[in-house]
Amino acid sequence: MGEGSRGLRPETHALDALIQATIERAQQDSGRTHTDTMLFMGNRHQAFPTLVVQDPVLEPVDKLVWMVIMLQAQETGGSTAFPSYEYLARKTNVSSTSTISRAIAILRATRWLTLCARLREASGRFRGNVYALHDEPLPLVDALHLDPDYMTFLQQSLEHHHARVRRVAKGVLDTIDEDIQEGLDICAHGHPLERRLQAAEAIQQNSPQRYFAFSAKVMTRLRNVVGEDGTDHQDQNSKAEETRLQNSNPQNSKSGSSSYINKNKTTTTETTDEEKIAGPLDGEPPLFYPKRLTDNQRKLADRYLKSVSASARQPILDELEGRFRSEQKGMKPVYDEIRFLHFLCRAENKGKFVLNLGLKVRDQRIEREEDRVRRLKQQEQSPTEEKRRDDSRASGQRQLAELRKSLNMPVRPQTDDESG
Repeated sequence: MGEGSRGLRPETHALDALIQATIERAQQDSGRTHTDTMLFMGNRHQAFPTLVVQDPVLEPVDKLVWMVIMLQAQETGGSTAFPSYEYLARKTNVSSTSTISRAIAILRATRWLTLCARLREASGRFRGNVYALHDEPLPLVDALHLDPDYMTFLQQSLEHHHARVRRVAKGVLDTIDEDIQEGLDICAHGHPLERRLQAAEAIQQNSPQRYFAFSAKVMTRLRNVVGEDGTDHQDQNSKAEETRLQNSNPQNSKSGSSSYINKNKTTTTETTDEEKIAGPLDGEPPLFYPKRLTDNQRKLADRYLKSVSASARQPILDELEGRFRSEQKGMKPVYDEIRFLHFLCRAENKGKFVLNLGLKVRDQRIEREEDRVRRLKQQEQSPTEEKRRDDSRASGQRQLAELRKSLNMPVRPQTDDESG
């Protein structure tokens, strides 16, 4: 699971522990075929949350898929295999499994469904997924903790074959960017009642308002395109395209082996503590990120760094790394890495950022770069020196051959070592 878990709700910590126990139990049972595990946490009932029925972002097929998954969990007691795409298509009366795939992608993007882990055998062969189903969309901080690939999934969904998945994913990312631009702490926990009241107002009011993962501005955009996709029950893509996407994304597997939990509520690795990856904007030089940041945190950091000038981005990351290193010298630990990065970016925008703890980080990186350039120059010079020695050896051998010839001595043939 993700790092920096301080501030998470007790329910999320309990869910995290249950997921880990499920993973260990599944890995011990190596004799089973590919099956995913399902966990159901909540009261056993046949009612559905009002929010999932009235959700203004989900379309009917998305809601039906959520309900069928919920029923599957209720009927089996909570911990069971995630229903296969064929099962979901049959129970929702949908003719195409690609529509089911699209619905699951929408549920994950909107945080009604979480992909918590992927199970693999010791040989590396894929065994299944661990999913969590929620009775309301998760807060972003919880989704980042439970789903290590959530931000990557959103970014990849911008190129999804279905237009609506692209639109919803873009809405989530745009909302994150809006909150960052407004100076908000996107990983801060709001009160659950406040979030639910805000969602209820968004459902009841005619004018778009904030709804969980979507800002009012994004909700306006999403409402303006409702229904333009046509009928979702039609197969939007060929079976070959669906198979290709499922092979490239194990969470789309139709084996029926995904773990399910219902919950109520290109890089270059350096030999240092930093990791060099592409900058937040195209055409910029690579940035060196602290290795301590998870994939989700790096992608969020990219979005925060867009709010400051390009020249300030690497110093901010150096200061963050310097703050991490200071923990080894007794300084208080940083429990929320993104919140600290947010503080540094806000200080930069106010003209108050001063590189301090990152000075040593910067100097060490410059020294490493100078050493690297020096080694490259030495490697470039080495072939020249080798060629000079070869030429000198060949010239000496020619002179020796001429001397033997002048003395009427037989010319000794070269050995392999001499010719080399």
